[in-house]
Amino acid sequence: MAMELKLASCSVRTLHEADAESMAQHANDRRIWVQLRDRFPHPYSVADARSFIDLMSREDPCTSFAIVVDERCVGGIGLERQHDVHRLTAELGYWLGCDFWGRGIATQAIVGVTYWAFETLDLQRVFAEPYADNLASCRALEKAGFTLEGTLRRSVIKDGVIRDQRMYARVR
Repeated sequence: MAMELKLASCSVRTLHEADAESMAQHANDRRIWVQLRDRFPHPYSVADARSFIDLMSREDPCTSFAIVVDERCVGGIGLERQHDVHRLTAELGYWLGCDFWGRGIATQAIVGVTYWAFETLDLQRVFAEPYADNLASCRALEKAGFTLEGTLRRSVIKDGVIRDQRMYARVR
């Protein structure tokens, strides 16, 4: 089932095969990779984008989407449903091409997808765990109505550096 949210300065919608070139162009940036999990490849190729889009096309329900500006995929946002006693919870993840930073696009996408998740997936909680030094991501979550619940000290290693994370959540 296709999904599309029309927001003030972007859209969030189901990924299309035609998004691969633009997605790879914007994702292939070390400044993005260093703020994400290791499963996000770097360098990021068109083949990586095609593989991800193909994988997501088989998801039911689909919970990974393109962030679109001027009809081009410039980022991604998605939810990872949790399991067992956490089954009414999902983790939110997102990235945005550097050319689009500082415009409120991430905040709009976070608000839109979180609302969609509460309504469509019947979730009670959506959380995100940005690296504590990624102040722009933390601020986007705060502006989207997420509450800082705490700091996970020395909880991850990225690019050889041990880092803290912050736990943000929004509840229904």
